[in-house]
Amino acid sequence: MEHQPTTRQLILFSVVLSFVVSIIGTILSLSVFGPLIAGPEAGSGGTIVYHRPSFLEKITQTTPEKIKDDVVVPVRPEDTVEKVVASASPAVVSVVASKDVPIVEQYYVDPFGDDPLFKQFFGDNGPSIQIPQLRQKGTRKQDVSAGTGFFVSSDGLIITNKHVVADKEASYTVLMNDGKKLPAKVLARDPIQDLAVLQVVGSNFPSLRPGDSSQVKIGQTVIAIGNALGEFRNTVSVGVISGLQRSIVAQGGASGPEALQELIQTDAAINPGNSGGPLLNIRGEVIGINTAVASGAQGIGFALPINKAKRDLENIKAYGRFIYPFLGVRYVIVSKELAAKQGLKRDYGALVAKGENEGGVATGSPASVAGLKEGDIILFFDGERIDIDHPLSALIQKHKVGETVTLRIFRDDKEFDVKVKLEERK
Repeated sequence: MEHQPTTRQLILFSVVLSFVVSIIGTILSLSVFGPLIAGPEAGSGGTIVYHRPSFLEKITQTTPEKIKDDVVVPVRPEDTVEKVVASASPAVVSVVASKDVPIVEQYYVDPFGDDPLFKQFFGDNGPSIQIPQLRQKGTRKQDVSAGTGFFVSSDGLIITNKHVVADKEASYTVLMNDGKKLPAKVLARDPIQDLAVLQVVGSNFPSLRPGDSSQVKIGQTVIAIGNALGEFRNTVSVGVISGLQRSIVAQGGASGPEALQELIQTDAAINPGNSGGPLLNIRGEVIGINTAVASGAQGIGFALPINKAKRDLENIKAYGRFIYPFLGVRYVIVSKELAAKQGLKRDYGALVAKGENEGGVATGSPASVAGLKEGDIILFFDGERIDIDHPLSALIQKHKVGETVTLRIFRDDKEFDVKVKLEERK
């Protein structure tokens, strides 16, 4: 009689078969699809194992490294930095200022010379007294300062800091990464922020692409490139974003102290001479323009957000100059301390106040036309609240000349809205 398996045997066989199939499926998924799962980690230092290169190439189309069978390909963070630097460096230039400086020579004179009283006292063979004097003997061209800049278009537009090219009597030369020297013309110096735009004659220049500085996050990796100390071209330093929305008063510029707002703070080393150079993210996009360092500190540098420079470039291309919107008020930011001290009924906003020699509202300005008065508190500018972290001047600069904005005003215990059309700042 033919032997028939029992129900218990059938169940046991099914369990064993399911277990074997599960093991085989796991092995296949690890060997075939494992690299696809690991792929996104490549940019953060992961290790990718490629077992089926031809299959993976068809699916992913591109791979970070040359693929070989059963070869472990490590993707290191420093590899990414190296690629960014190699790609960006040709677009970074040194900006050198030169001037005609006097040639000074030393010579000697006898103060007594043919003085008869001196000869009467000492005789014709008296001592000869020689006193050194200095005099100018012509001039010579000499490099007097150096900074950094970078190409933002293939037709020769360069961005740098205003304080790098502040001397209007100097001539400027850019020194490219390959050693080539080109004369540069200063197209415009920004009247409000520490930015300037240069132009060199030529075409097909390597250029850097701007990122979006509004998306910058604390802790992300950044790369600074610049002419450190005015001597070491294309010096590279790496760090992280260590702070945002910083406000400082920068010293050392030709025009004196300058208040800078909404800066990016980084611990990437920024040395004298780095000014005007790019601060790059890990994708090689410019997110800032290196501007200043904190004196007496280590690892505290500051960069202007690239979004501030984008508008400057638009203005230069459209008008050949920088154009800024203008409201026409002098103000003091209202804080809780100021509100308590002066008995104000709002602890935020911009208090319209007169200065020593001028009123709080400029005559004929958009603010004057709209009826603003000294003592008014501007609470909101086109829907954005005004406070210490969001000063009125910064909110105005987000808009364009000719735009009509709404101001929320507090006056005589009442709040009301007024419409103001922004004009060009003269």
